[in-house]
Amino acid sequence: MGKLNNDTILDILKSRFAGQISDVSEPYGLLTFEATKSSIEKVLYTLKADTDLQFNFLTDLTAVHYPDHANQEFVVVYHLHSLANNIRIRLRVFLDKNDLHIASATPLWEGANWMERETYDFFGIVFDGHPDLRRILNVDDMAVFPMRKEYPLEDPNRVDKKDFFFGR
Repeated sequence: MGKLNNDTILDILKSRFAGQISDVSEPYGLLTFEATKSSIEKVLYTLKADTDLQFNFLTDLTAVHYPDHANQEFVVVYHLHSLANNIRIRLRVFLDKNDLHIASATPLWEGANWMERETYDFFGIVFDGHPDLRRILNVDDMAVFPMRKEYPLEDPNRVDKKDFFFGR
């Protein structure tokens, strides 16, 4: 196979996962695409194990909360790097707020362990198959997930932001 680039990566994935790869873009040259929740385990396995692709490094795994996107309020984001081919990609999987379960990436990358724990801790995403999914930074009995956009940006009771302090 020739030099690996965004087009060849996309061709390989679309040939193996027809209809399950969508919303392809290349912001700043970074191949970004969406996979379905049902195919994520196989897509991640293919990206890592395929001898042409070799995405052997999970750079980052996190989530984003979009409260205004009906049935797609949360997205799990994976950043992968093929050290052998010196190329990076971004993969996204959208989740409904009523079903925040997705397969764990820890069987493929041990480094996913703490990233998934952090994502669970802050967003409430449950990674099925994770070996020890529990809070990592917040207290164990915390009943909320602080990175969700469910809270006002500022405390309405703060007095240091009142107009009379600024002569208004």
